[in-house]
Amino acid sequence: MVELINFINLEYQEKVMILTWRNHPKVKSVMHNNLDISLDDHLIFIESLKKRDDKKYFLVKDNTLNIGVIDFINITTDEAELGIYSNPNLRGKGSLLLDEICKYAFEKLKINILKAGVYSDNTQAIELYKKFNFEKTMIKKRKNKEIILMELKNENW
Repeated sequence: MVELINFINLEYQEKVMILTWRNHPKVKSVMHNNLDISLDDHLIFIESLKKRDDKKYFLVKDNTLNIGVIDFINITTDEAELGIYSNPNLRGKGSLLLDEICKYAFEKLKINILKAGVYSDNTQAIELYKKFNFEKTMIKKRKNKEIILMELKNENW
């Protein structure tokens, strides 16, 4: 059974575990901010989520296995941007994580458009998004890297 645990409800050791994942070279290399994050900054960020309606972050568990993190930013009544990364010690969990993102976005947030931005060299993520019917909408540059913007409309999920 898959469970989403809101970051604001995490135990301290779970917060530390997530920071370890986030700072793992494999994970941070595909993040827009690819620098290490300090524990203090991480804890301050999680605390700040208690006062935000436009951001939601979740630890995803499959039974007792911690499989990854999903998040939603820039949440409005119509759309949100997704974030996703898996436990770097596991493989093959992307589809399960993205399925949970879609369920939460369309069933709980009740938005119409789910957006993603992915570096053009992250072919694994691009293929995963395509498998879920995300469509490319635009290409932009950030720090000399190409980012593909993709979106999924609720009716195409």
